[in-house]
Amino acid sequence: MSAAHDLRRKGRPPKTYLLLTDQKVRDYSEGTIPLPRGSMCSETQSSRNTAELVNVKVAMLEHDIIEQFDRKVLLEVPIDCVGLLEPLDPEDRLELLNNLEKLHNLPVGTPLWVRLGQADKLAEAELKYVGPMTTGSSSQFFGVELKGSAAGKGNGTGSGLFTCPDGCAAFVPVSQIAVRHWSSGDEPDGQERERPPRRIILRHHPSQSHPRRHIRPPLPALPAQSQSSGGSAEPAPTGTQHPFSVGQRVRVSLKDSTVSGEDTPAGNWDGHYRGEKLCQIPSALYAKLVPASKVSPEPHLHAIPPPQVLKSIVKTSPPAAKPGPASPTTYAPKVALLPPPQKSSKPIPPLPPPKLLHNPLPPPPPPPPKPSDPTAAVAQHANGAHRPPSPPGSPAVGNGEALEVGSMVEVNDPPLYGVIRWIGHIDGILEAVAGIELEQELSAGTDGSYLGERCFHCPPDKGLFVKLCNCRRDSRFPAPEARVNQVARCNSIAFAEWGSECVKDDTLPADGDEAKELYQGWKKGIQGHLNSCYLDATLFSLFSCCSSADWLLFWPSDNTRADQSSTRAQELLRCEIVNPLRRHGYVCASKTMALRRLLEAANGDAGFTNQEKDPEEFLNKLFLLLRVEPLLKIRSLTHKPQECHLYQLFPPHVPRSPSPPDSVMLPSPLFTPMRVASVQTLLESSFLHAGLKLAEGPSCLLLLMPRFGKDFKMFDVILPTLSLDITDLLDDTLRQCSICQALAHWECPECYEDRAITPGHLKQYCHTCNSQVHSHRKRTSHSPLEIGVPEGAFRGPLNLARQEMSLFAVTCIETSHYVSFVKHGPLASDWLFFDSMADRQGGENGFNVPLVRPCPEVGCYLSLSEEELGRVDLVSLPERARRLLCDSYMCFYYSPELSLYK
Repeated sequence: MSAAHDLRRKGRPPKTYLLLTDQKVRDYSEGTIPLPRGSMCSETQSSRNTAELVNVKVAMLEHDIIEQFDRKVLLEVPIDCVGLLEPLDPEDRLELLNNLEKLHNLPVGTPLWVRLGQADKLAEAELKYVGPMTTGSSSQFFGVELKGSAAGKGNGTGSGLFTCPDGCAAFVPVSQIAVRHWSSGDEPDGQERERPPRRIILRHHPSQSHPRRHIRPPLPALPAQSQSSGGSAEPAPTGTQHPFSVGQRVRVSLKDSTVSGEDTPAGNWDGHYRGEKLCQIPSALYAKLVPASKVSPEPHLHAIPPPQVLKSIVKTSPPAAKPGPASPTTYAPKVALLPPPQKSSKPIPPLPPPKLLHNPLPPPPPPPPKPSDPTAAVAQHANGAHRPPSPPGSPAVGNGEALEVGSMVEVNDPPLYGVIRWIGHIDGILEAVAGIELEQELSAGTDGSYLGERCFHCPPDKGLFVKLCNCRRDSRFPAPEARVNQVARCNSIAFAEWGSECVKDDTLPADGDEAKELYQGWKKGIQGHLNSCYLDATLFSLFSCCSSADWLLFWPSDNTRADQSSTRAQELLRCEIVNPLRRHGYVCASKTMALRRLLEAANGDAGFTNQEKDPEEFLNKLFLLLRVEPLLKIRSLTHKPQECHLYQLFPPHVPRSPSPPDSVMLPSPLFTPMRVASVQTLLESSFLHAGLKLAEGPSCLLLLMPRFGKDFKMFDVILPTLSLDITDLLDDTLRQCSICQALAHWECPECYEDRAITPGHLKQYCHTCNSQVHSHRKRTSHSPLEIGVPEGAFRGPLNLARQEMSLFAVTCIETSHYVSFVKHGPLASDWLFFDSMADRQGGENGFNVPLVRPCPEVGCYLSLSEEELGRVDLVSLPERARRLLCDSYMCFYYSPELSLYK
């Protein structure tokens, strides 16, 4: 059952997230798949509260893969906004997320601006519909009726979702709309407007003229008396000229004092007058509308040159109150950085139409110039402008502490609390600057923008820019654990409470109920640590309940210097891992780490101690380290036998798709029979099409399954064959005719796909049957091959015992994590499930808890034929049965007869 389906059935829809950074995942058919920031994913089934997990297992919506990510790189999407984000490009989703809740609840009839076709033109429209365009789709679009000059430029009359005049309907994603607000004197309705240019922050001076397409009438003068509530006095008449310019630093005379610069929060003006926006004011505490007669130039000694884009100067303000309920009147902390005024010789442009939330068509603006400081360049690259909250990166030092993006900090005293969302440099400030998303609103706060440049995203009035040196860790929480070397930490001292004993006495594996009693439960099996699941699952599969691989533990050495490392590895494997596992049912991760260190030293590959590996890579390196003979000897038609330790299966050219049965009631009208292949079919097909034969029967056979990405899977299910028949795959051995059971002398690869003759099996014939079969007109083009037969006279039917191998374990993979299923007894239900990292105690310096539990339910599915399994609804499969059948990675077989002689 799919994870999302299971969560919905429990009454809680799965949480949806956006990736905050670019990620890469590994797929076996497509290789490395890049996942751009903004990619959508939804949580998968979990037995615990996902809010408590450090890592979250999610299903990627665009690529149909499941992966596990750190919670810090995931941004949860409100459930009402998921449909709006789906039709957008990944990068657009992050830019728009903060404004979606407002747009999602727009009522029908809301006047809008929409972008149609041309990147720089806006068209007038009216909202008619919000929702999916087709039945069953979850992507939501805005259905609008085009107005004015845009009327007739649409398509149809609303597709049955709403009604409007013909040619006036349009469906656009949320990135192409903006709410239309216009004051009097603007451009007439119905005309397409130019996309507004980027604004720069200016202060208003009434003596400057503003070139417009439509000139607004001059603003009326304020009353002569001072306004008692606001403290603002009457400005000079509009036509009066004054020796001031926009951006100039001045002094203002108030009743009791004279203030200047940016140090006194004595203002109360937001830049508007009688509904008209005169200038951009970042905080009303630092602005005031006064008559020009009360303004005088500030001495040149304190003049500061105008800043560039994304520049700042230090702001100070009254102390902030203790943390409490959000209040719009809370003052900014003394360490806050507020945008300074900018000088400009250009007149103020007219108020343009509102800027759309995002415009994916024009090229993005150039990034700010790189600073000369090398550390600043890194900060700009990692957390520069036009970026959402960035993931934790290299720590920076703030207030004597290592702080990074994502650190929980406090500023000022009494403190204000928040999370660092951006770290960078600003001209005029030598130290690094941090952008903080506060827990409470500030009247001087922003939405993560500074001087019109987007540094990070946060709710309005919660963004604050401060010097990094003024930040300190949030004192309400304990200090984070110090980062340690996890490879060096994995030793008998740190893992003393999780340790396992050394057992030198050779121990045979338990069987049946005894094995079940020994292994089941928590802290059983092999403990995982630092990406060791590939090794844990493989060793548990090989040695826990089967002795077919025990020859590895006793392979003789010649006591040369070259064999010393092999001897140490063999003793470690036998006395520290296999024997304790069979005696006590548990092995500590420090023991397997010792083996990983030996593999690392022998191969010069540091990845064996801390990186993800594959079971086949581990086995190949282990067999080389132990200096043992290969398990397999495989001969091609024209070459000598080649030796190897395991074999990769390849799919047949045409997969067989079972047809639905006539007498079985299908679970639902949407039921589709699964594409199923058995290991028996895959093995025969691989050997047949490659022209291979086994030079001798193996005692142990390790088979790698063919794996593909979910979008390109050739089979929905691979059925591990319980008893694998290899008789017809052996070279130079007696084989029976497929028709009369006499001694076979001929083999025909072309007849393999012929279902008229023993379908699904290799075809070999005696002399008589070979002539008769290939005299048919459909088979005259076949080229049968002669089989090598041992010397001697053989007449009549042969009663030969088939050589078969038994399945004793299966290793599976899901989201880069390996688990194993092991058969522990003769009954069909005798199966164990093992996960070396099923749970965790502690944080980064904690411990994984392994788990072994019985899973008898998988036995009934393994006993089915390919045709019977193809009729099973995949959704109805139990979780562990689904993992075994759909995620199988390697199957382990042994020969009950030959393993005694190895």
